[in-house]
Amino acid sequence: MKRIGVYTSGGDAPGMNACIRAIVRTAITRGLEVTGIEGGYAGMIAAKFLPMNMRSVSNIICRGGTMLKSSRCPEFKTQEGRARAAANLRAAGVDGLIGIGGNGTSEGAHNLWLQERLPIVICASTIDNDLYGTDYTLGFDTAMNTALEAIDRLRDTAAAHDRTSFIEVMGRNNGYLALYAGLAGGAEEIVIPEVPTDVDALCQRLLDAQKRGKTSSIVVVAEGPVTGGVVALAEKVSARTHLDVRVTVLGHVQRGGSPNARDRINGSRLGAAAVDALLAGETDKLVGLVNGQQHLTSLEDAYTKKKPIDQKIMDLAYILAR
Repeated sequence: MKRIGVYTSGGDAPGMNACIRAIVRTAITRGLEVTGIEGGYAGMIAAKFLPMNMRSVSNIICRGGTMLKSSRCPEFKTQEGRARAAANLRAAGVDGLIGIGGNGTSEGAHNLWLQERLPIVICASTIDNDLYGTDYTLGFDTAMNTALEAIDRLRDTAAAHDRTSFIEVMGRNNGYLALYAGLAGGAEEIVIPEVPTDVDALCQRLLDAQKRGKTSSIVVVAEGPVTGGVVALAEKVSARTHLDVRVTVLGHVQRGGSPNARDRINGSRLGAAAVDALLAGETDKLVGLVNGQQHLTSLEDAYTKKKPIDQKIMDLAYILAR
């Protein structure tokens, strides 16, 4: 292997740039050439390639987003699209690929490997933290702390007006971000897709909390159709309890901003480990962290298997919120 390609795909996450930096500098140190692919899978199909050196990744470790850009690419889901991408990569002399992304990135990489047999590994990166085979995905910690800061600010104004504040966080179809931000923020209620929502029971718990002397409450809600959406839920609770309810949707603010120390460090670790995995002959694998150590999981398992929520964390959140 003489030259590798690096790309980011799907939703951006804080720490992607730290990971790119580690991949480029580790690869060059190992004697490899590095080609950057702009715009993920769409960039492969359009042959948007650029040579990268040590200086290409200077001063990016502190930046959010991704210097290589990202996109969604329906064309890559077709055999024709993948064939065109592989032809472009081979013409550019790329012998192996390292991607940085989540479920969709992993599925695309797995299908590319099956069809074209280009060696490929993926660094686990998504603020949703929903990839099977890794305890931690790049960007989750920074996004969680961004959500936590918003929760703390909303608690101040909710307390000032004796209100119940509903806060929607990201997570796709997974409740990790809501659960951990809710626990850290002392939320009275956490609504996630892994646990069925009994609206009547939720209303009763909020009213019981009021009887115990609570004058305001925080309800953290995971986005997605499974939870029904924060606005609809808040309207039901308001109608049944007559509490003074306000809704805040955090949205894409959770994706941006400078990555925190943990995401910079783990982005660096994952990037370096991905280069070494490729050089060791690994392919079709997710590079993640299990019990603090680098861990390889098949890409098919990573995006098809369900990563379970720890019910003990959910139980603890309710105990502490009383």
